[in-house]
Amino acid sequence: MSAVHKVGIVGWGAIGRVVGTALAEGRVGSAELVCVVDNRPLGEAAPAAQVTFEEAVERCDLIVEAAGQGVVREWGERVLASGTDLLIASTGALTDEDLAKKLLAAGPGRVYFTGGAVGGLDLLQAARSMGPLEEVRLTTTKLPGTLEQPWMDADLLSRMRTATGPVVVMSGTARDVPVKFPRSTNVAASVALAVGDLDTVRVQVVADPAAHRTRHVVEASGPLGAYRFEVTHLPDPDNPATSRIVPYAVLRSLAAITGRTGQIL
Repeated sequence: MSAVHKVGIVGWGAIGRVVGTALAEGRVGSAELVCVVDNRPLGEAAPAAQVTFEEAVERCDLIVEAAGQGVVREWGERVLASGTDLLIASTGALTDEDLAKKLLAAGPGRVYFTGGAVGGLDLLQAARSMGPLEEVRLTTTKLPGTLEQPWMDADLLSRMRTATGPVVVMSGTARDVPVKFPRSTNVAASVALAVGDLDTVRVQVVADPAAHRTRHVVEASGPLGAYRFEVTHLPDPDNPATSRIVPYAVLRSLAAITGRTGQIL
């Protein structure tokens, strides 16, 4: 019989609530929710004790980050150094190469990433193993309101708010774009992690008032062939910057980590 994995959730929002509830109901194999970390008092809203981050690291075998890139930057290395494993949902933090190197070198805890709202990453990793991918493009399309950022000038904001069709908000690499959209472009970082090169992945972010489903299109070519993946997701009603599929991707990753049999890895 598998050992029980004691899991702590950081962030009781759109992702954390779904993941934490499933854990509390015993729906993730040998994983057990033992605590929740959040900067707001949750009271009876959380199905496990609300504790500080320090307490969570002491109590848990595995921490699930569901609270944003800042948590990964501030706590990631300390979690791993304590011997606790870390599952990262906010992969955009890994576009900071210094941070990524520190996390990958830290231990004895292990670091895991989840694919989140995009598929095909396993195939891109397989193709990459035969040689560098020659071209990788990601186009992400979302509702304008989910993409507004403090750094945007008045002209861009006006074009987004009055748009009647698609507006290109930013074009760049997977190194540049997630920094500008910390809550909306973790997919770009996930694709780059699969490809193994932040600068190879060209990213275009599009605002579209008709995008009632968030759309991600990945196109890649390499020595073994050409690949195209398109996914469309309903946004989370409480946090439209996040697709509703994301917490279920985290749960799938948790099941794989904790040893559930009979699933594709």
